[in-house]
Amino acid sequence: MTILGLAGVAASNYFYYLAIQRTNVATAIIVQYTAPVWVLLYMVARGAERLTLSKMASVFLAIGGIALVIGIFGSRGLQLDTLGVIAALIAAFAFSFYNIGGHNILAKYDRWIVLLFTTMSASLFWIIVNPPNKIVAAHYSTTAWLFLLVFALLSVLLPFSFYFAGLQHLEPTKAIIASCLEPVFTVLIAAFVLKEVVRPLQAMGMAMVLGAIIVAQLSARTDLQAQVGPVD
Repeated sequence: MTILGLAGVAASNYFYYLAIQRTNVATAIIVQYTAPVWVLLYMVARGAERLTLSKMASVFLAIGGIALVIGIFGSRGLQLDTLGVIAALIAAFAFSFYNIGGHNILAKYDRWIVLLFTTMSASLFWIIVNPPNKIVAAHYSTTAWLFLLVFALLSVLLPFSFYFAGLQHLEPTKAIIASCLEPVFTVLIAAFVLKEVVRPLQAMGMAMVLGAIIVAQLSARTDLQAQVGPVD
């Protein structure tokens, strides 16, 4: 669980934010969300999952949909800063690792225990890297502390608790494909809260991501029926 917290949770978040800092959100997201490809290839190589056309289709639908949602074909496009792209790739591998490792650990332990130890190990690591005296020296205001608290609860603790719950019941490939809804929800929330306009290509991308999830779930049902066999 300690390794999962460090190499999975801590690494994926750190390198994702570094990728955003060095490039832009579009580059960071599209490279990090190549993770479904790596998870699928690993699971197939291990013999843990069968390589099927539906799984391949769902992976590429998800990645293509994200590319349209974040607008990499627009005027901004991708910014291919070398360090930023490397950071995004490391984030993708770390994301893949905690999907695969998390699924295996959750098969043995209660998800709240897993969540506790993974987040605790990640927190201890960052306390060493960025010690409390440096944080105190920054003299954050009360408003800033409240924002950081809410941000930590809503963007880290709550999503991880739900995601680990999903990993208990889904294969890593299907779980990570479902996670591709993140940029879709980002665009939708921005549209409702910030009144941003959803462009036609973004709407098409959202439909592709939703289609990927439907294809993945249909393949799961097919696999289950194949295992159970025909019912008389």
